[in-house]
Amino acid sequence: MGLGLYWTQGELPALFAQRDVLGAVAEPRAPLFVIRDRASAALGVARGGQVSPTPGAHELVAALPPIYPEWLGDRGYCEAHGVRFAYVGGAMANGIATAEMVIELAHAGMLGFFGAAGLGFAKVERGIDQIVAALGDTELAWGANLIHSPNEPVLEDRVAALFIERGVKRVSASAYMKLTPSIVRYAYSGLRLNPDQTIHREHHVFAKISRTETALHFMNPAPQQMLRDLVEQGKLTPEEARLAEHLPVAEDITAESDSGGHTDNRPLTALLPEILATRDQVMRERGYARPIRVGAAGGLGTPGAVAAAFALGAAYIVTGSVNQSAVESGLSVDGKKMLAKAGVADVIMAPAADMFELGVEVQVLKRGTMFGPRAKKLHEIYAKYPSIEAIPATERESLEKRVLGAKIDDIWAETAGFWGRRDPGEVERAERDPRHKMALVFRWYLGKASKWAIDGESSRAFDYQIWCGPAMGSFNTWVKGSFLEAPENREVVQIALNLLEGAALVTRAQQLRTFGVPVPAAAFDFRPRPLG
Repeated sequence: MGLGLYWTQGELPALFAQRDVLGAVAEPRAPLFVIRDRASAALGVARGGQVSPTPGAHELVAALPPIYPEWLGDRGYCEAHGVRFAYVGGAMANGIATAEMVIELAHAGMLGFFGAAGLGFAKVERGIDQIVAALGDTELAWGANLIHSPNEPVLEDRVAALFIERGVKRVSASAYMKLTPSIVRYAYSGLRLNPDQTIHREHHVFAKISRTETALHFMNPAPQQMLRDLVEQGKLTPEEARLAEHLPVAEDITAESDSGGHTDNRPLTALLPEILATRDQVMRERGYARPIRVGAAGGLGTPGAVAAAFALGAAYIVTGSVNQSAVESGLSVDGKKMLAKAGVADVIMAPAADMFELGVEVQVLKRGTMFGPRAKKLHEIYAKYPSIEAIPATERESLEKRVLGAKIDDIWAETAGFWGRRDPGEVERAERDPRHKMALVFRWYLGKASKWAIDGESSRAFDYQIWCGPAMGSFNTWVKGSFLEAPENREVVQIALNLLEGAALVTRAQQLRTFGVPVPAAAFDFRPRPLG
């Protein structure tokens, strides 16, 4: 059935041949008409011309407005955070998401998070000060990472306090399995009533989750007992705690699928609909005045993947692995070259340094490095023996030569010195608990492996720990033969603009195909180009 309207040609002719349709798809910013030739019943597209109820040769099937990259995602998200694009540069740990990367994304109208996780307090402070110096007098959006640190709760609390003090208005909360006083304090500090009796929120939490039960912690208000404790400690005012009962801990929830770093390897097409449904249920039960937005992360390395995430209902998208190969990334040049050669299958799960004892794993690059198998070997030994002393001499010697690359006694001396400066309680605990001492020695390797990759320590290239998801491989396939193939051209903003521009084109192609237009396969293949 038609619309009872007809299209009459103006300066531009109707397009029915696939090559001509391909050209129309390549311009998603131009409005299009989907038309049917009444004589042949063929479907095609048209630009310009006139639409009227007067019968003519071409029946109007649909009218498609322009598609701009800025229109992808939830406009409410962009308005809430004052950004141009619903695009987030994720907080790659150990400062790999550098201050420079955050600043560049902010100037381009996007939100970037500084990779504070894994850094000592002084380095976090320097990174925040650098961003504040560049962006502090502007309204540009930016943020930093606050990671759940079960082994270092004091550091987590200090970093949260620093963010409040320095005016960091957005935090990417990662690796949280449950709420901690630190993230709750940050989320609700500065709450106050506006003149119209709505609640003003000073701090915005982007909760990165991959499980429904974790999402629920952030979608609901914090437990009242935790709020009371924070009031008693002077970390929240009674008024802030009272208002907190009416707001979720986070109004932005990032559904993290198969990504680099900490990941549960869930496919986005399964995870995101579940988190969206959970959000809808909580919204109904709580009756919040403001919406909870759900974004998507993991596996987003091509325009098609980005378009699919938005089509699934993502309010915004978060990229990570692809930005690690960017010019502004804190990873070494050698590390970036290794990433640029990765394929979709060139990843492996390995024990995480920060949650080694819990058996938590991270996804890392497999191609060109032996880190994955070596890290797994360390955890096997940790699970098998109660202490370093219990490891048989021959196995210990093999461990030192083939995995650690250093003597265990030397490693412990360095490790004890490090923790003596950072948290002396860890050394005291290790002296009482041989198993904890073994964990700290093995975590030395896991932590050093990331630092070697960042610093470009060539003698330890086979030990590089480079967090990486399958998105890196799909990105490399997509950019092959384009200006983005070379790592030295991979500017973080160019990566973002090309992904978004391509997603707009893919969305247009899918729209036309939905109406039955014979769209050629090439219409879904956006080629990277310098954009600005």
